[in-house]
Amino acid sequence: MTSTALPTSPPGVPALPPAPRTGLGEDPQWFRTAVFYEALLRSFADSDGDGVGDFRGLTSRLDYLAWLGVDAIWVPPFYPSPMRDGGYDISDYTGIDPRYGTVEDFEEMVHEAHARGIRVVIDMVLNHTSDAHPWFQASRSDPEGPYGDFYVWSDSDEVYVGTRIIFVDTESSNWTWDEERGQFFWHRFFSHQPDLNYDNPAVVEAVTDVVRFWARTGVDGFRLDAIPYLVEREGTSSENLPGTHAIVARLAAVLAEEFPGTITIAEANQMPSEVVAYFGTPDAPECTMCFHFPVMPRIFRSLREGRADSIRQVLAETPEIPAHGQWGTFLRNHDELTLEMVSDDERALMYGWYAPEGRMRANVGIRRRLSPLLGDSRDEIMLAHALLLSLPGSPCLYYGDEIGMGESIWLEDRDAVRTPMQWDRSAHMGFSAAPETTALTLPLISAPGWAERNVADALADPGSLLHALRDLLAVRRRHPVLGRGSFLMRLSSHAAVLAHTRQDTTPDGGTALLCLANVGDEECRAVIDLPEMAGARIDVVLAGPEGAHEDVVVGEDGRLGITLPPRGYRWLSLSLPVRES
Repeated sequence: MTSTALPTSPPGVPALPPAPRTGLGEDPQWFRTAVFYEALLRSFADSDGDGVGDFRGLTSRLDYLAWLGVDAIWVPPFYPSPMRDGGYDISDYTGIDPRYGTVEDFEEMVHEAHARGIRVVIDMVLNHTSDAHPWFQASRSDPEGPYGDFYVWSDSDEVYVGTRIIFVDTESSNWTWDEERGQFFWHRFFSHQPDLNYDNPAVVEAVTDVVRFWARTGVDGFRLDAIPYLVEREGTSSENLPGTHAIVARLAAVLAEEFPGTITIAEANQMPSEVVAYFGTPDAPECTMCFHFPVMPRIFRSLREGRADSIRQVLAETPEIPAHGQWGTFLRNHDELTLEMVSDDERALMYGWYAPEGRMRANVGIRRRLSPLLGDSRDEIMLAHALLLSLPGSPCLYYGDEIGMGESIWLEDRDAVRTPMQWDRSAHMGFSAAPETTALTLPLISAPGWAERNVADALADPGSLLHALRDLLAVRRRHPVLGRGSFLMRLSSHAAVLAHTRQDTTPDGGTALLCLANVGDEECRAVIDLPEMAGARIDVVLAGPEGAHEDVVVGEDGRLGITLPPRGYRWLSLSLPVRES
């Protein structure tokens, strides 16, 4: 494919040398060591001055993402949409909203990302469409036509009564009456998002063709949105049913045969004991990756309790996964600290700590940016990232978190954390050359102390959060064991200290990383049990916060004693001695 230059130079492009054009490696297991970065297209970079971010704008920032150390970009929905749910209400599966550009612009972005060694993952919303989708319009107007059975219709709203309502703050039922058709239609989310009928083979084939369409553009993977809800059955919760798994397995088989190496990521907001089924089995694989939701709120809980017990517990309850699979992790489920996977008591604690104002809450979660959530504490932000990058799974960052962007809680719903990326101090913070502020997709952050933050200033300051996080990503990249290695929780003598090892072994011994994190706000001394590592040689891989660090050794009794500062973290490389066979 021939690269085409942008017609004009977009504003706010970071002053960086061009990224090396390394191309993509051949590693089919790339996702295990990858750091993903969610770039919300409409709020990332505007190339044409209409106030809306677009694909050419994203392309102009690829050198920045390569400099940061990103391995893959996750692009949320960019399809034509009424935008009543941030684009997750799709009205055309194979189109691109004209505000974002053209299919050619999309393909150029993929091409340029690949040239820099960055892969591209896009959202695929299989559960529902917008009520503006032509399929739904045909279904409601012509019940006997080819699309009449594309959605779930009923004469009664008393069907599937055992199914919970997900958006409890906006919806009172999973059924909505349609005057035109004279029946109720089923929806697991908003009432303007009717669910597709996967009992109809034509629907299965139609969405498979949609996936094929985008796979042909060269994308490297699909995030499968709201995957547990594809099939409904009376007398069940209508979640995680065998029919749903059969559809996911079929889709995986199609990709494996026709587009080998293309990954799928299951977005199933449930406990790992349920989510693990979406990996499938070695004989019948389903998803390559699955998001691990409940570890996220436990990180935040631990920071306020000053104890790591809740993190230890959720990891202890996480089941083993098939060898082909990998967890996906985050510090927020892209724009929300989701609290569905906690108890009522835990949720009350989290609201009190992190969302004291009602407008900070959305559905069963918290709609806030990372830096405001953590009180703009550099030490807590870095510790949270050190945990994210060392725990099992491949981490996903959210755009703007790397510069400590703020939030606008007076905006509706999740728009509070979807404001334009702040690139420099020029007009509209370098996001857009639009003539009027009112043209911007969302208002810029105006709160003092937050409105001024931007990439250009952070780049110019070697001590900035941006540089610190870039260095952290570079350390992780140098130690692929953090993505590929086994995970083992280690006994710590202090409740505030989380200790675990990530390990690759060979016949000659091997190397392990011991990852330590003090979630408390006081200095503490901890003894870590490492019984099989007596005599191991230790090298410090990562240490924060900055300052003097003691030399540590694993004693002959297999114990390591260490003092950690408040919110301190250490990654220690342990070279294992060769054992006599």
